[in-house]
Amino acid sequence: NKTAVTDSFNNECENADGLSSGCFSFVSTPEGTAIAYGSLVFMALLPIFFGALRSVSCAKSKNSSDMPETITSRDAARFPIIASCTLFGLYLFFKIFSQEYINLLLSMYFFVLGVLALSHTISPLMNRVFPENFPNKQYQLLFTQGSGESKEEIVNYEFDTKDLVCLCFSSVVGVWYLLKKHWIANNLFGLAFALNGVELLHLNNVSTGCILLGGLFIYDVFWVFGTNVMVTVAKSFEAPIKLVFPQDLLEKGLEANNFAMLGLGDIVIPGIFIALLLRFDVSLKKNTRTYFYTSFFAYIFGLGLTIFVMHTFKHAQPALLYLVPSCIGFPVLVALIKGEVTEMFR
Repeated sequence: NKTAVTDSFNNECENADGLSSGCFSFVSTPEGTAIAYGSLVFMALLPIFFGALRSVSCAKSKNSSDMPETITSRDAARFPIIASCTLFGLYLFFKIFSQEYINLLLSMYFFVLGVLALSHTISPLMNRVFPENFPNKQYQLLFTQGSGESKEEIVNYEFDTKDLVCLCFSSVVGVWYLLKKHWIANNLFGLAFALNGVELLHLNNVSTGCILLGGLFIYDVFWVFGTNVMVTVAKSFEAPIKLVFPQDLLEKGLEANNFAMLGLGDIVIPGIFIALLLRFDVSLKKNTRTYFYTSFFAYIFGLGLTIFVMHTFKHAQPALLYLVPSCIGFPVLVALIKGEVTEMFR
């Protein structure tokens, strides 16, 4: 789920393929544009910061339902190829089939995923909200295959009453998104996807992170600058795979519809690398978070640079073009200064 940072008020009108590219007569005010960009940056930082913190406890968890998915160097090397095939496949689907029916199918799919992701995201918060005397019953969803000694577990999921309350709340948000496609509901799901991605996708070492970010750096630059595929899919794809914020919020309020957007891939991919550096900080047992804070501020710098270039040239930008050198370069420079490069890559 990777898209470029793009600006829907640009007047390039990349619709020679017959798809609307979002050319609007409305011109955003400087205030509206500043609020939209600032909000996107703030929203991008939330899942990275809290997802990284939760990834530390996730790595220590003994609960099978919270076990992270580890990305190896082989996975990292293959990921840009798989992502390219998926992206181009979506582009062909939008060219061949009716955009309305594709988005209807995708909406149903992301409705289910979004409800589960949002429920998992807000569960720790709800545990603090509920009073201690809340009647919390335990449940277990168990599917097995076979019988006797050959019985094999297919699904073994444990949950409680608090989890059911979270699921009900998330379902309300899901129905709201399904019926209205409102940008706030989209962002709630998008933030949940991003936070879960940062929390549950773990790189096995810094070298794997460099391979992954380097490969997606090339992927992002090619599909944004080399073709119109990325921008077309980003604007045609009606699913919560991007964070959006209206630039005409001051004029139209919550019904605003002139959006700037940031793809979740530009949050999750650097985010899992930043989370790895936080776990590296923890492993050093020095009670400091030097590499985490360095990479976190490097992300802010890279994203700010992306928005500056995009606003200056009025053209969609591959965010990883700026984020990858920042998020890798700054921490490695700090490691060189502290003499911990070997330790970091080990």
